[in-house]
Amino acid sequence: MTRLRRFKQVDVFTAVPLKGNALAVILDAEGLTDDEMYAMARWTNLAETAFVLKPASPEADYRVRIFTTDKELPFAGHPTLGTAYALLESGLTPKNPGYLIQECGVGLVQVNQLAVGGQAFSAPPAVLKPLAAEYNDLLASALRGGKIQANVTPVQADMGIIWLVVRMESAQDCLNIKADAAAISQLQTQLGINGVAVYGLHDDNGPANYEVRALIDEDGVLKEDPVTGSANACLARVLKEAGFPDGNNTDQKYLVRQGTKLQRDGRVTVTFIDGEPWIGGDSCTLIDGTLDL
Repeated sequence: MTRLRRFKQVDVFTAVPLKGNALAVILDAEGLTDDEMYAMARWTNLAETAFVLKPASPEADYRVRIFTTDKELPFAGHPTLGTAYALLESGLTPKNPGYLIQECGVGLVQVNQLAVGGQAFSAPPAVLKPLAAEYNDLLASALRGGKIQANVTPVQADMGIIWLVVRMESAQDCLNIKADAAAISQLQTQLGINGVAVYGLHDDNGPANYEVRALIDEDGVLKEDPVTGSANACLARVLKEAGFPDGNNTDQKYLVRQGTKLQRDGRVTVTFIDGEPWIGGDSCTLIDGTLDL
């Protein structure tokens, strides 16, 4: 028997509708089976669909399960911010003033309410592994059209989702990439990564400090994620490990633009508090109602 469940579709990492990354949030997911969650995720056909459940941990405000159209993710960034925003907008009162605790596949994740700029999540720890030199030629083929910065070794960053983080010579080199789906697929298969996150430095007059693109092969089809919380969290860990190499983030705070090639304009704020990265951004609601499921 179906029932009416609260449902929202929100745009994450933007205050302007249609410029960020869409997320479906089912706010009353109790009783749904795994098969029903997969079916719902396929029906929305979005990058991710979030299902809100009662938490098992007494510290958590809620539990979330995150589904793509074909798999469940232990953690993802834009569903974390979008789910927190949707719950707060729906009237959830946090157990602790000023922040929520989300329970998910990687454990407990804190999500702060910002005075300006929406919400920010505490980036989970990441295991960083330099890319072996034997993959350099394959990576160059995957990112044809853009110049990889030769003196910076790409890094596999694993925080539940695994991104290969690659620095390009400039923000424009990021935008110049005409990615090769077959080579991206080979990298994903051989390295066990979820995708390739490229970044490049803007000049002083640029719209942000860094340009970011997140490239994924899914069953032979190249896809680009509009704005990616996990990729930016991995990048933050990589930049910290490198000692914050760029002059424009010596205060350990920087701004990312992502989605430019998709006619989006996502903005991600990254702030380090006590040495730990917080990934922040605005969200806005486009659909608010009920779902008969």
